[in-house]
Amino acid sequence: MLFRAATADPADLDRAVAHPADGPVPALTTEKIREELAGNRIRPEWVWTAEDEDGEILARALWWGRADSERPIALDCLQVGAGVADPAAVAAGLLDAGHAAFGRRPGYNISLPRGWRADPELAAAVAWRREAANRTGLTREIERLRYEWTPAAGTAEPTGRLVFREGTDEEVLDAFVRLSRDSLDLATQHELELMDAEQLAREDFEFYRDCPGERSWWRLAHLPDGRLAGLAVPAATPYHRNVGYLGVVPEQRGQGLIDEILAEITRFHAAAGAERITATTDTVNLPMAAAFDRAGYEVTEIRLVLEDPAR
Repeated sequence: MLFRAATADPADLDRAVAHPADGPVPALTTEKIREELAGNRIRPEWVWTAEDEDGEILARALWWGRADSERPIALDCLQVGAGVADPAAVAAGLLDAGHAAFGRRPGYNISLPRGWRADPELAAAVAWRREAANRTGLTREIERLRYEWTPAAGTAEPTGRLVFREGTDEEVLDAFVRLSRDSLDLATQHELELMDAEQLAREDFEFYRDCPGERSWWRLAHLPDGRLAGLAVPAATPYHRNVGYLGVVPEQRGQGLIDEILAEITRFHAAAGAERITATTDTVNLPMAAAFDRAGYEVTEIRLVLEDPAR
């Protein structure tokens, strides 16, 4: 079996892009793939296929990144033909080949409908993908809720419980450090197993600064007496406005202040004319999920994230 990127000939890319995206797991359409290629978010060297000795495509993997990314950020699409006897083995071989070329193991995001475990065909399709990912080192699993706000949900008026202002880089870094303490966010917990809070704060700061959006959007949240309450980081993706990052410092948690911070982010994006605001949180982060529910955000999908625990 031959594993290769679609870089040798434009015809190879056309053939890979047109490969049928069959199966129950939602996949990118041919038109969407071409749109992402045009935006430099999918590239020929990130489009990989597994082919038999006759040149027939048996599997396809599409990795995604931002337009300015040096390497792919995430595996966005993975398909193996229905006639392949061991889809997990073929998929694992394909992922290993891509990972070797990239010099890293990007995470795999599988977008699924709510209640996907109750659908036997869909659950089976997820199972071989999970097995392939695990075989290639993507053994850390996080299940996340993807939320979406639209103008029909409205926005909450400021209550005066918090005062929002821009902060210096040093103040924001300090807020990131404080917010990571006892966080319910699984990614934050895992990262703190690999680095200290100060290093994680710097990485979070750089990540959100590099996202679409502006550093000037960020706000520190203070109580009226001046004590720090939390942080609001409105952000964006290449497609729409996004909640980004938000949180309450440990000593102020449990008072409903997360609602105030989320409302500030929502008002900010809405005032800019956003027709859609997206957000995600772990399924186990019940307080954050409840805050999104109260703010009128709706769950649109489940995102199963498979990652390299050493990343």
